[in-house]
Amino acid sequence: MPNTLFPTADDVTRARLAKSPTLNLLNGFDWSSTSLGPIASWPDSIRAAVRMMMLSEVPMVLLAGERDGTLIYNDGYAVFAGERHPSIFGMPVLAAWPEIADFNAGNMRRGFAGESWQLSSQELLLDRGNGPAATFIDLSYSPVAGEDGRPAGVLVIVQEVTESVLAARALEEYREKLDIALRASDMVGTWDWDIEDNLVTADDRFAALYGVSPGQAATGLPIEDFLGAIHPDDRQRAISEISDSLKDAGPVRFEYRILAEDGSVRWVVASGRVITDGKGKAVRLPGVVVDITEERRMAEQLAESEQRFRTLADTMPQMVWSTLPDGYHDYYNARWYEYTGVPEGSTDGAGWNGMFHPDDQERAWKVWRQSLETGDPYYIEYRLRHHSGEYRWVLGRALPVRDAAGRIVRWFGTCTDIHESRLVQEEREVVAQELSHRIKNIFAVIGGIVGLASRSYPEAKAFADSLRGRIFALGQAHDFVRPHSRSSMPRANPATLHALVRELLQPYRLGDAERVHFNGEDVPIDDGAATPLALLFHELATNAAKYGALGSADGRVAITTWIEGEDYHLSWVESGGPRPEATSTGFGSRLMALSVEGQLRGRLERAFDEAGLRVEVTLPLAALSRKAELRQTPERQENQTA
Repeated sequence: MPNTLFPTADDVTRARLAKSPTLNLLNGFDWSSTSLGPIASWPDSIRAAVRMMMLSEVPMVLLAGERDGTLIYNDGYAVFAGERHPSIFGMPVLAAWPEIADFNAGNMRRGFAGESWQLSSQELLLDRGNGPAATFIDLSYSPVAGEDGRPAGVLVIVQEVTESVLAARALEEYREKLDIALRASDMVGTWDWDIEDNLVTADDRFAALYGVSPGQAATGLPIEDFLGAIHPDDRQRAISEISDSLKDAGPVRFEYRILAEDGSVRWVVASGRVITDGKGKAVRLPGVVVDITEERRMAEQLAESEQRFRTLADTMPQMVWSTLPDGYHDYYNARWYEYTGVPEGSTDGAGWNGMFHPDDQERAWKVWRQSLETGDPYYIEYRLRHHSGEYRWVLGRALPVRDAAGRIVRWFGTCTDIHESRLVQEEREVVAQELSHRIKNIFAVIGGIVGLASRSYPEAKAFADSLRGRIFALGQAHDFVRPHSRSSMPRANPATLHALVRELLQPYRLGDAERVHFNGEDVPIDDGAATPLALLFHELATNAAKYGALGSADGRVAITTWIEGEDYHLSWVESGGPRPEATSTGFGSRLMALSVEGQLRGRLERAFDEAGLRVEVTLPLAALSRKAELRQTPERQENQTA
């Protein structure tokens, strides 16, 4: 008999069978070198099993012969064997797959003992040409009986399921992670709607949210069982939106309220994706539902808070505005539009600067940029175009709002019309300058009279010169004491407190003798602090000249200053003068208290010691700078931010 499984096949059948590479390999194999011997000597059952196997597309392998388990397999198994095919064809199974020899030996014993069995998703570590890799296989074992009824071989159906097992494991891992995330949030659920069968399967979270049994939700319920949980006021709208979403494939989103069995109401967002078949018909709609009740509550509170802010801002007499951290103006209250008469939104961004007087625009930009770069408070006076067309003087102020990390998140500012007060101030300045001019003229006339008198009495020339010097010094001191505007402020204003006091006390010198002694730390001052400080020391010196140490030739004043924390301390101590007596509080005392406690936000204490008057003054260091008007303590800043 020829060495072939199909010796009597006709030419047509033989040509068809010749298309199988593995069958051709079998027919051409030298079986005489194996324990099986030539094909013609094989048991009929073995030849029948091999014929059936070769004609099947299902991967199969026959372990022929109890002694070796010689491998005979079909085209499907050849693909499974990978690069080990064709070298393992006709080899003993234990030698063909040495890495799983123990596994195959055990299965051979079971098969040749006449047992039939199946293994599902059996994991094996196989090397099919690309190195050892975990492989998952469904195996079905059946013995092939010989003429004597005893197994002559074991037929194995081999179906690789590696991809499906790994995909299932990945899906399970994803589900576990998703379930952990869902349980942690306790706000999210998932569903999958089989539209054709109208079955919605869902997880426990979804079921609990919609008031259905978790077991029934896991196996599937009609969508109507879930729609019943939607709030009656939202149900029809939600059903209509769901129906409309099925017209096209793609993402969908629904927002509605859920009415729980206990009467509580929860806001949810259901997001999913419509999946269609090849004809564009919707077949599935999987998705997730998120409980947004807290977000809705916070949004409503935010909207209410914003409404309260806008109402408050619109009722304020000032113009209120706000900018982003980069200075972009994005909000003005109603008062701004009423005052300026411009269309709403026309001054957003940088459009606000065009509302200023042309002579003030560059200055306003410079001050605003400085605040944006440094975070310093914004403070400026400028002329703003009124809806009448005239330019009116306005005071602009702004402070930054910072987050917990100290970053500026927004600027809030106001504009206050100060036009009338500015005009009154200018009128007062004219009157003050006129009065100052007349007072200085009086000093000049007195100095001239003293000079004329000294000509008649040459022996009094030294005294007259000293007196004229004091009168001149009083005239200079007057420039510091009288109230000033920025335009009338002395150009040579002393830059430190000690320098200012020395200038003011020059009229009280006795020849070259220093009657006022300084000891301690000096501090810089600006023109905003100079006037109240000058009023304080002028009043102290005047009182000392009339009632205290400076009214006596032996009298002295010791001024001691020091810095402690955020405060500047000053002590005025008189000695060598008349015995001090407590005096009633007059206008001068009230003026000193107003200067220290009112304008400089400090403290002033007076005491009449045995040696003379003692005055203790405590001033905030920040009050010595004009910018301190807008500065705040960290506590106040934090409270405002909150």
